[in-house]
Amino acid sequence: DVQLVESGGGSVQAGGSLKLSCATSGFDFGSDCVAWFRRPPGKTREYVGWVEGDGSTPYLPSSVRGRFVTTKDKGKNTLILQMNNLRPEDTAIYYCAARPGWEYCYQTDYDYPNWGQGTQVTVS
Repeated sequence: DVQLVESGGGSVQAGGSLKLSCATSGFDFGSDCVAWFRRPPGKTREYVGWVEGDGSTPYLPSSVRGRFVTTKDKGKNTLILQMNNLRPEDTAIYYCAARPGWEYCYQTDYDYPNWGQGTQVTVS
């Protein structure tokens, strides 16, 4: 079975940093698409970044580019999201998601069949 388990969330002041991890199992992490999404309070889920295939094409949207970095730790089958210079608008539940068997990622959450339970990030 595919499993995704996020960790590393918490509360931080604006300008601070947090590192989220998503431990994965049950699929070919090194070859498949994995991604981060978030759900801000009262809003719909939105994508934050992804790493396709072998990890050579990480992508982040303009809202977090230059502040967030996402990478694959293939030795630990873990997806990392390093978040720097956090803003109050980054407050959300953060989820990792996977597309087992697929190299390429998409921005829409319905393209991802597997999800973690989420981890809360609060920026004040």
